[in-house]
Amino acid sequence: MVSLEARILDKNDRLAERNRGWLAGRGVFALNLMSSPGAGKTTLLEKTLGELADEFPLAVVEGDQETFHDAERIRKAGCNVVQINTGQGCHLEADMVAQGLQEIDPAAGSIVFIENVGNLVCPALFDLGEAARVVILAVTEGEDKPAKYPHMFHGADLILINKIDLLPYLSFDLERCLGYLHEVAHHAEVLQISAATGAGLEPWFSWLRAHREKALAGS
Repeated sequence: MVSLEARILDKNDRLAERNRGWLAGRGVFALNLMSSPGAGKTTLLEKTLGELADEFPLAVVEGDQETFHDAERIRKAGCNVVQINTGQGCHLEADMVAQGLQEIDPAAGSIVFIENVGNLVCPALFDLGEAARVVILAVTEGEDKPAKYPHMFHGADLILINKIDLLPYLSFDLERCLGYLHEVAHHAEVLQISAATGAGLEPWFSWLRAHREKALAGS
């Protein structure tokens, strides 16, 4: 007997492939941005939008259980954004993202940031149709997060170690964290950044530019 979870994931995967095809046809680069609550996703988006908004179109699908707070922050940055509230749900799903994409209607050659609900478990299971997964790990969380939540980090294409400006004030063992990441996600690129101060963000911007060009070339 096929489990309920397997049926849900199978349906979601089919919808995710539809999203992926729709995005690819427009040359849109979509990424799934995931982390624990408070790791700095929205702050990173604000800095990123401020840097890249004059280069090409940007849009955000904002996921939270409740409130429109983050979407309001993104809107103040001048970006096209749609808020999706999941209620008791702990993650976005492909059908929610499909509805969000229809609402924001991203232009050809744009980047769509899908800011998932803050959670290191459920979002890892659900493909949204994104071209890349980016996981943020804040140094305030502890260096063993990759060991505790390996599935999330194993599925990442890029890992951002955020809030490095706080390292002098914490007992966070950076080398141990990098070791854990090598064990569970050796294929993923790792960047050390501070969304608050802007330290290390240029390689992140370059990564986005390169992947956008790749998506545009394949459309």
